[in-house]
This record gives sequence, structure tokens and C-alpha cells, in this order.
Amino acid sequence: MSFPAVLHAEWIKIRSLRSLTGSLTAIFPMTTGLTVLVCAALGRPEPDVTDFDPVLFSYYGLNFGQMAAITFGAVTTATEYRNAGIRVSLTAVPRRGLFYTGKLAVIGGLVFAVGLITSLTSFLAGQALMDEGFGIGIGDPGALRAVIGCALHLTLCSLLAAGLATVLRSVTGALSVLVPLFLILPFVVGDVSHDGGAAEFLPDRAGQQILLQDSSGTLGAWSGMAVLAGWTVLATGAGWWALRRRDA
Repeated sequence: MSFPAVLHAEWIKIRSLRSLTGSLTAIFPMTTGLTVLVCAALGRPEPDVTDFDPVLFSYYGLNFGQMAAITFGAVTTATEYRNAGIRVSLTAVPRRGLFYTGKLAVIGGLVFAVGLITSLTSFLAGQALMDEGFGIGIGDPGALRAVIGCALHLTLCSLLAAGLATVLRSVTGALSVLVPLFLILPFVVGDVSHDGGAAEFLPDRAGQQILLQDSSGTLGAWSGMAVLAGWTVLATGAGWWALRRRDA
């Protein structure tokens, strides 16, 4: 089977399962919906806030959107192992590298497309709802970079989850690792370390550096994205090793 045929087959799988399309499309309302509510309710930073970042403010709901992206990546790969479905897939595509690459390409492409729409909508809506004098335009420093970076962040998160789910062969197992890694561990590490700098190298904090108009931490916008990409390469590489070495 050719690579385009593998991509088409993977797209049909995703389109045919409501659980997959649901977790993919949930990225938009979970990110943009919460952002709109917060920006409409507040409109401006609290009076005692001195480090207000108008770009980051437009991505208030990203933590929820990234969990939808993570769920999508994990479910898309782990469902192959239900009822020995992986055997059928590998019978159709015996070359495991081709099968795995095609699956990751479809996951990443779909999340990037949805993420780009989500990111642009969140930014424009968030800035439009801020009080006059606080919002910025798409051409201001850091704005366009954040729009593209948000889509990249969501894409890499979904691929990281896909790789880990391939290793564990379980949605529950993958999420039991990734939810604490993304939502709990950054705060624990930030509290334990003296300057909180170690937490910036965790995937969640590293990837979100690109959403800051002016990053003042250890990592910059693109170096933070590179750290998240490194986590993703490790996870997807481990997934490929597991798929290649283990029996279906």
C-alpha cells in the first residue's frame, strides 16, 4: 500500500469513529469558548497585575484545548489495540514504519488544521473583547508568532500522546501519565525548585513560551517549542520501537 493510500485509510478510520471526531473538534470550543468568556468578563487585567501579557490573555483556555488534543492523539492510536484491531491494520499495511508514519501524519495534520483555526479565532476574539487600550492587533510583536505557535503546540501535544499510547496500548494508561505531566507536575516542580526554572523544561510550560509576547524565562519562544518537540520525538520514537519489536 502506498503512503497516500495509508493516509486515506487513516482518515477514514478517524472520520468513522465519533469518539475520535469528538475529541478533535472539542479543541476549538474548549480553547476558544473559555477564552471568550474570560475576556468578555474581565476585559482588562486586575489593578495589581504588573506583568499583563495581552497575547497570552487570548489563550486563557489553551490548557483545556491541549487536553482535547492529547486525548485525540491517545485515542487514535490506542483504539487500534481494541479487539485486536492492530492485526487487521498491519495485515493491510505490513510495513509497520509506513503504517505508523501515516497515522502520525494524519493525527498531526488534522490537529494542526483545527489548531490553526482555533488559535486565530481565540486571538482575534480575545483581543476584540478586551477594553480599549489593552488589546493588540495581529501585526503587533509576538501576535502572529503566537497564532502559529499555538497550533504547533497543540499538534506536538497530540503526537506526544500518540507515541505514548502506542507504547502503553491504552488510552487510560496514556492519560494517567499525561494529565499529571501537563496539569500537575509543572506546579509541583515550580514550587520545589528554587527559581521555578526547571518547570519550564516540562512539555506544557516549554511549549507555551511561544504564547508570551515577551518571554523573560530561561527558554525563549522557539527554544521552548524545541524542548516540546524533543519530548515529542522521544515519545513517538518509543512508540515506533514498541510497534516494531512487539507482536501485534
